[in-house]
Amino acid sequence: QVQLVESGGGLVQPGGSLRLSCAASGSTLPYYAIGWFRQAPGKEREGVSCISTVGGKTTYADSVKGRFTISRDNSRDNANITVYLQMNSLKPEDTAVYYCAAIWRLCEGEYDYRGQGTQVTVSS
Repeated sequence: QVQLVESGGGLVQPGGSLRLSCAASGSTLPYYAIGWFRQAPGKEREGVSCISTVGGKTTYADSVKGRFTISRDNSRDNANITVYLQMNSLKPEDTAVYYCAAIWRLCEGEYDYRGQGTQVTVSS
């Protein structure tokens, strides 16, 4: 079992920045990659970014490359980590509910666990 809790969403103006946090915990956590995906009303779910537990490899959607950065802080222990999504140069089209999710082993395929989500709204 893996628990995920997101925080850090909010309202920001276009061009602004936000940092999302995902507090992840669980005895099997070391076997999971952690990713972020987003869901906007009327749109399909979009995978945004992911960081694997093997070598810390990162992936990004083309729509956020160069603007978003994913990172992981596992200074406590491998069963309790925080994954961050630094979002810069935000655009109105980035508006969505952002979820963090645990994917088995690599940043591929469907997730096994996800958090409750945090709303990000980019508007002037």
